[in-house]
Amino acid sequence: MPTPSLPADLFPLRAGRVHEVTGPAAAAFALIQCHRGATGEGAAMLWVRPGWNPAIAFPQGLAALIAPERLLIAETTQETDTLAVAEEALTDGSLPFVLIQTTRPLNLREGRRLQLAAQAGGTTGLCLTPQDMGSNAAQTRWHCAPVFSAEDSTLMLWELKKNKSGTPGAWHVRWNWQAHRLDVVSPASLRPGGPDLPD
Repeated sequence: MPTPSLPADLFPLRAGRVHEVTGPAAAAFALIQCHRGATGEGAAMLWVRPGWNPAIAFPQGLAALIAPERLLIAETTQETDTLAVAEEALTDGSLPFVLIQTTRPLNLREGRRLQLAAQAGGTTGLCLTPQDMGSNAAQTRWHCAPVFSAEDSTLMLWELKKNKSGTPGAWHVRWNWQAHRLDVVSPASLRPGGPDLPD
């Protein structure tokens, strides 16, 4: 059963490390994670994605989570280019958050290279991976999916499947569009006959 609070050492994701997320709400998880860095001048996030993927990242459509001008998108022609661009951005450290969209499992060498790059730049890296295609080098691994509810269409379930520095866990969360913050929803609110979901 999901626990009622999300520990401070897990949100936002630990900087200087590369993490992983999968699931139908993975992109929302990534954008929410980088939101805390979306202040000040310049871009807050680089999204490195395969150019051959038919799903197009449209910055204006993500404006509720991140200002379009703070999102840079790099489209690559092959997986080796994706990893090379991501490694360079992580090492450079100019951007606080690098999202790496992969299409195959990373081997241990590739995963370690990304970890070393993130440590060198003090950057947070997050691999957006297909299901069951994670790397053993990842600091944490998450699965994120929507929770279908008649009372609240914005609910998500964030499950921490792997944590090198702690224990796994699960949380029902929703993004507060007005306040631009993440709310953790108590499991008691989700039970039949329980109290209404908080505003």
